[in-house]
Amino acid sequence: MTLFEGRELDCVRGERLVFAGLGFALPPGGALLLEGPNGSGKSSLLRVMAGLLKPAAGALVWGGRAVTEDPEAHRARLHYVGHLEAVKPVLSVTENLSYWAKLRGASADGVPEALERFGLDQLAGVAGRLLSAGQKRRLALARLLATPADLWLLDEPGVGLDVASLQRLGQEIARHRKGGGRVVASTHSALPIEASETLSLADFAARASAEPVW
Repeated sequence: MTLFEGRELDCVRGERLVFAGLGFALPPGGALLLEGPNGSGKSSLLRVMAGLLKPAAGALVWGGRAVTEDPEAHRARLHYVGHLEAVKPVLSVTENLSYWAKLRGASADGVPEALERFGLDQLAGVAGRLLSAGQKRRLALARLLATPADLWLLDEPGVGLDVASLQRLGQEIARHRKGGGRVVASTHSALPIEASETLSLADFAARASAEPVW
């Protein structure tokens, strides 16, 4: 079984040790929910997992190999959806998603289905600047479907979504996991993710508070 692991991870932001000694192991089909108060390091951990932030100590491991051995391969196996939707205002919904697919080196063949599954097919020709906050969020999430990747890293994915859209998100996460995909998501509120494990960042933040910053 190929595990995605964090081993004794430390994270420093602005000369502050945010969390220390953090570990996790995520198997194929697994889901990990990150919980904790503001400042406990949920977003920082997701950025570490995505390779956007270097850990101060410890290692990320995929299938027994440190991801630093082949960072390009690690980036290719994941999608990171952060707080910013990065919707280009002058491009249509379809053009935005097609542009994203091109950046990932994929064709735009999966764009129509991705839009339909997130309820955006009726807005395909609408410019990004005219979308509501919830519609922009759904467009950002549609990237997950337009260009498949094993690991989904989702930072507060439910923000701005109504009940129906949250249900769609839950369905897509379940579909992804059924195919062996993995999901890590931060949350302040309930997400429709079944059979998930919870990682409390507060536990590792408390450990960090007792250690000096080097």
